[in-house]
Amino acid sequence: MIVLDTHIWLWWVNQDSKNLKPDWMSRIQSPEDVGVSAISCFEVAWLERHNRIILPCSRQEWFEKALIGSGITLLPVSPAIASLAVDLYEHHSDPQDRIIIATALAYKSTLISADGKFPLYTELTGLLLS
Repeated sequence: MIVLDTHIWLWWVNQDSKNLKPDWMSRIQSPEDVGVSAISCFEVAWLERHNRIILPCSRQEWFEKALIGSGITLLPVSPAIASLAVDLYEHHSDPQDRIIIATALAYKSTLISADGKFPLYTELTGLLLS
């Protein structure tokens, strides 16, 4: 399983190849399952609502394309993931990012992210592709 950080998911679905590194693209296109945390749906909706991103279609259409149409699995925020996110060292104060990190850890998955704070989490050693 590969877990995508929200911005990677956005870039992948919107085919923003200028921001996606070739090694990220090859991993996402590999036969491995690719997933996003359910919190990424909240993050995309919030960013769009607050004019931080512009989606190429309606939010609902984008979610349909980004999940059903892409083959990307939506990973739930379980009680174990929520608990793990809260217990992580606070290198990152953003709760969405902490949940994404905890999701990758819970699934023992590779996490693809460009977030500069993610490498501070020693728990991600060997799992982070940045």
